[in-house]
Parts: sequence; C-alpha cells; structure tokens
Amino acid sequence: MPPGVGRRPPSSTERRRELIRNLVIDNGSARIDELAEQFGVTIMTIHRDLNVLEEQGWLRKIRGGATVDPSAVIDTSVRHRISVQVGEKEEIAQCALEYVNPGDAVMVDESTTALHVALRLPGRAPLTVITNFLYGMNVLASEPGIELISLGGTYRPHYEAFHGLHTREAIARLRADVLFMSTTAILDGSLYHKSEETVLIRRALMEAAGTSVLLADHTKFGRRAVHRLGSVTDFDVVIVDSAIDPRELASMRDRGVTVRVAEPSAGDADLAAGAEPARPGEPPA
Repeated sequence: MPPGVGRRPPSSTERRRELIRNLVIDNGSARIDELAEQFGVTIMTIHRDLNVLEEQGWLRKIRGGATVDPSAVIDTSVRHRISVQVGEKEEIAQCALEYVNPGDAVMVDESTTALHVALRLPGRAPLTVITNFLYGMNVLASEPGIELISLGGTYRPHYEAFHGLHTREAIARLRADVLFMSTTAILDGSLYHKSEETVLIRRALMEAAGTSVLLADHTKFGRRAVHRLGSVTDFDVVIVDSAIDPRELASMRDRGVTVRVAEPSAGDADLAAGAEPARPGEPPA
C-alpha cells in the first residue's frame, strides 16, 4: 500500500482526492474497485472523485480505473516546485525587479518563480502587493512598507493558493501596475496549464494589470499540458534564464515578443547603485 494511504477514509473529500491523485501519479494507474476498498467508500464515490481529477487534468479515466495524464507529472506539489530550477528562478527574479518601482501595485501569481520575485519585493518598498498564493502572503505579511492584499476564495491545498469564482471577482475589482506570473508549459508560442481553474485565475490577473511580465525558465519550453492559457505575445515582457535554447529565443523574437535573458548577476549593479528600474520597452540603463 502506498505511504500515506490507509484503509480508513481521509477526513475530507478534498484530502481523499489528493491522495488518489498522488497514488495514480506515483503508480501510473489505479483500479476503481481497489481505490474504493482502500478508502472505505463506494465505487460511485470513486467515480465522482476521478471525474473531478480528470477535469482538473490530473488523470484519464479508463474502463475500470484511471491512468496518469502525462501533463500531471510536469508540476506536482508546491514543495517540489520550490526545490527545482532554483538558480534559474533566482536569475529571472533578479531581472524582474527592474520592472518594479516604489509605490507600484504589484500582482504575483501562485507560481514558485514569482515567489522568488516576492521574496525580493521588500527591497523596493513601499509597494502594494496582490496575490492569491498563500506562500507569498506568508512571506510578505510582516514586511514593513508592503501593503498586502490577499485574494480570498476557495483554498486549494495542492497549490497553496485560493481559486474559484470569489477569487476572480476580487481580481476584477483591482488594478495593478505590473503582474509577474509563470506557466506550466510553453509550446509553439502558446502557454498551457494542466488546471483549467488555474488558467481562469491567471487570465483574470492578466486583465487586471497594466503590464504583464511572464517568468519562464528554460525547462518550460517544449512541454505539453491540457489547457491553453494564452500566447507569449499577450505579455509585455518575457523573462527567461540564460540556459534558454537559442531556437526558442529566436522564435519568440520572430513573433515580436520583447524577451529579456536574465544573467546570474542581472540587475545587481544597477540596483546597488540606486538606478531607476526600467519599464517594459525601455532598455536598462
């Protein structure tokens, strides 16, 4: 029996579905009758659980069971995502600071790449920061000079973030100077995510921002996921790390996209000297 999965049912439907999702991802597949026995629920309950997980892009239902959706292995838990491509995310985040001025209203999505930007925002205070990402809220809650606007809604433990109708309505009532966001996959100039719910939130964030900045390390390119979020051309700036494939870089620039390639020391000298950060379309000083 996989670790963490007992024969007593979890305390909530959401927790059970999280365990089922992890079990299918870890094993590649699962049988409905075995899941019902393990969790102490009916076969119809497992059918409903699998329907929800399939809609979210985690798995595919088949006769008598479910198999993992290939896109589900792209980004799993927040804990896992925080631990990968750390150097690349730090490069990108340092470059992203050039698009923040004191006094700005800054939106940060639930991506761990944007979290690296959030960690650096107190150095640009005073700022208003808007986010649905619980990690980001915890990072900034006690920082002086940061006015934090938390986007509430339905809490999704796997993403450590708030989603749903109430979150989108809250975003629609706000306006930010700049948005920092990432995505699961970029293929042929389009952005994709495995969760339709996340796509809806990120589209709302894009509509509420004066300037949209996409943060994308090189591992995002060439991947596939289920739901289309938009195009790289929807962003004022795309910031990539120095390991970007030259062909991907050329492809974006051929589409007319403003692309910044972050270097390990990007922005350090300017920020130390107190230089005014550049805005999209302005070359750094």
